[in-house]
Amino acid sequence: MQVDDADRRILRQIQAEPEAQASDLAERAGVTPATFARRLDRMREAGVVKAIREEVDWRALGYAVEVSLRITLDKTEPRAFDEFIQAAREVPEVINIGTFLGRVDARLLVIARTMADYQRIYRDKILTLPHMTDIEALMQVATIKDSQSVPL
Repeated sequence: MQVDDADRRILRQIQAEPEAQASDLAERAGVTPATFARRLDRMREAGVVKAIREEVDWRALGYAVEVSLRITLDKTEPRAFDEFIQAAREVPEVINIGTFLGRVDARLLVIARTMADYQRIYRDKILTLPHMTDIEALMQVATIKDSQSVPL
């Protein structure tokens, strides 16, 4: 799909303030509300816009600890990857799972309320995940940039 200047203006406004009224976003993008709606529908159909959604801030719900775990899996086991991912998805405190090429096979982002809570999750839920050969924990100290926006 070709994205023109009007589409980019619409996308910038949606990224900047997704909770705003469509009529306000249309005005800021310099298009009519009808044009805004038609173009947004077209971009949704083309897969350019996947969703406009609310985001829950887990910190506001009392989760204060964030740990990134780098996981290396047993590559001699044919089902290791699939079984590990399936089991990791079932851990509620794992809020993000990424896979990689290279020495590290997967990354889990784990949240917990306290360090004691994290230790319990790590011991009872993470260490029981199948087929791990190595695990490295990186505790996040600060978030410098956290943006889902793309440059338009």
